[in-house]
Amino acid sequence: MIIFQNISKTYQIGDEKVHALSHANIHIYREEFVSIIGPSGSGKSTMMNIMGCLDTPDEGQYILDGQPIEHCTESDLARIRSRKIGFIFQSFHLIGNMSAEENVELPLIYQKLSARERKERVKESLNKVGLYKRRRHKPSQLSGGQQQRVAIARAMAQGPSLYLADEPTGNLDSNTGYQIMNLFHELHEQGNTIVLITHDESVASQAERSIRMKDGDAKEVMV
Repeated sequence: MIIFQNISKTYQIGDEKVHALSHANIHIYREEFVSIIGPSGSGKSTMMNIMGCLDTPDEGQYILDGQPIEHCTESDLARIRSRKIGFIFQSFHLIGNMSAEENVELPLIYQKLSARERKERVKESLNKVGLYKRRRHKPSQLSGGQQQRVAIARAMAQGPSLYLADEPTGNLDSNTGYQIMNLFHELHEQGNTIVLITHDESVASQAERSIRMKDGDAKEVMV
């Protein structure tokens, strides 16, 4: 589903060039659960941004689900992000003045779904993460684990086949992190592809396979 062929990415920060990725080559197959692990600055987040069509490489080719991304327009990339990819972030990225159900519904409005279908998807997704009864609560009224479950419900409601999770347990205690990982296992068992970025060895080991990042390079290792 995901192919990186000699992907490189360099950022200019002041007078310094930072080589975030250097000729990285990876393959992630459909319905796999893969972790990407490495220390801060190893290129993990840059890799996820390219995977999620939030950024483009300077060199190399990225093929997503058989489609070379370099030929896509900005509107094509936006459509891919909206319909194919579910993003889950460490900091949740919920809108503070909106309720849980409103946060889950928002991407569906951009998909131009009918109000009836949006309502059905929101209910189904919040039920799956066990938060439908708290659907009218705002993020400030929810614990960190509950906010992350709302974020997962938001991704689920879009109906993606690929979930990209960037340190999804990073701000959570170990017990809550365990509950969140169980949700990812459930999503995987339902036939979704999961790519989970982490610096935590215990989290990474729960995937079928790991890709270890170091200095912008990727090395595939069996877990």
